[in-house]
Amino acid sequence: MKLAVMQPYFFPYIGYFQLMNAVDEFILFDDVQYIDRGWINRNRILSPSLENEFLYVIVPLQKHNHNDLVRNIKISYSDDWIKKILGQLTYYKKIRATYYSDVIKILDKVFKNNIESIVQLNLHSLKVLAEYLDIKTKLSISSEYGFDYTSVKGPGDWALEISKQKNANTYINPLGGKELFDTNKFAQNNIKFNFLKPKAIDYKQSKRNFVPWLSIIDVMMFNSKKKIIEMLNEYELLV
Repeated sequence: MKLAVMQPYFFPYIGYFQLMNAVDEFILFDDVQYIDRGWINRNRILSPSLENEFLYVIVPLQKHNHNDLVRNIKISYSDDWIKKILGQLTYYKKIRATYYSDVIKILDKVFKNNIESIVQLNLHSLKVLAEYLDIKTKLSISSEYGFDYTSVKGPGDWALEISKQKNANTYINPLGGKELFDTNKFAQNNIKFNFLKPKAIDYKQSKRNFVPWLSIIDVMMFNSKKKIIEMLNEYELLV
């Protein structure tokens, strides 16, 4: 069984979906401390100003302590952030992004219920997008498994313990986290370890200079479902 463990990101970039598509089960890791200014409640889209390549779409959060776990973080609905995000995305309509209407329909499906938990919102959005992109991977949440973390000594050990307890024989991680892992520990437990490295992905963003690695929202605005499914396989697995 091939496994990946990632924190639950908000409409992440295409590499996140490549990783999801490469494994049998994709576990959203919500058992750790929430860190501000990460990707759990925000991501990047094109900026209407050509002086800035991108701007953030953000889900506001309720007040929380600095040591609160991801699983306990709640969404704030004191402001109409859904309306704000949809308003930010009208720039894509202005520049005649081919699939603007299709994307808005998908987002309406994601946002139709006032989900309280940021983890549950991100899980729901990932399931909606997985269905759209024909990704069959099982999506689950770490806190719902009740994993035993007593043997965790360092940041790379979380994935090792989850892999052992899930009886995974292969663990795949983004290349960007390479420095966190001692792959020998995985080998000692008969778990194959691979790093996923996305290949360069380029597509036309209207008449602008291309801005890479934006949210999957941007990818969907300019690319057909068929093309995005092809992009899901544009990566290398490294050891």
